[in-house]
Amino acid sequence: MTDQAVVDAIPPASTAERILDAAEDLFAERGYSATSLGDVADRVGIRSPSLYNHFRNKEALYRAVMQRLVADFSGPIAELRAGPITHERVLEWLETIVRQHHANPNLARLLQHAALSGGPGTSELIEQLFRPMFDSSRAFEDEPGPVLGDAGLQPWAVMAFNNLVMSYITMAPMYRDLLGQDPFSEGAMEQQLKLVKTLLQAVFEYRGHNLLA
Repeated sequence: MTDQAVVDAIPPASTAERILDAAEDLFAERGYSATSLGDVADRVGIRSPSLYNHFRNKEALYRAVMQRLVADFSGPIAELRAGPITHERVLEWLETIVRQHHANPNLARLLQHAALSGGPGTSELIEQLFRPMFDSSRAFEDEPGPVLGDAGLQPWAVMAFNNLVMSYITMAPMYRDLLGQDPFSEGAMEQQLKLVKTLLQAVFEYRGHNLLA
């Protein structure tokens, strides 16, 4: 089968999917308040009234965008928590998350807008995405006690690592010239991943040292 035949065999996206794709990009670029249904309709190439055949208002569209992103990004943590928690599996999960954010930077950008100017459903989004990471009841399979040795530090560690991963997506473009490369290139992503893994390994070693002390 030729490349063109493969392309022709791919079914076209439904109108609802095209609306979600356009809305996700626009909400990530501008935030909830600065994006109108007219903007979304123009991006899709349809008339504004046609949007109401799929989403009853802007809030419903925004929530649908959020839920689609949650479904994509919450899978890796659910998979991690379904099995034994080991250093190796945590590092694999972290690599998956970093690569996922590089592949689709819209979640990080959308969350930054939500943090600064709000948006409907933000608290529910945070609960769904980050609550599982805040749960300090799960320790490493072969090491007793809280993951960081101090249960009180668990939320702060989660915030720190999430900020490290997601702020790269929102801020790295400002450092393009200083980096001397596209911050979303494969090489740049590997450097970021190396840094994040190095820091997490340091946390593991610190915890191990405290357990032996």
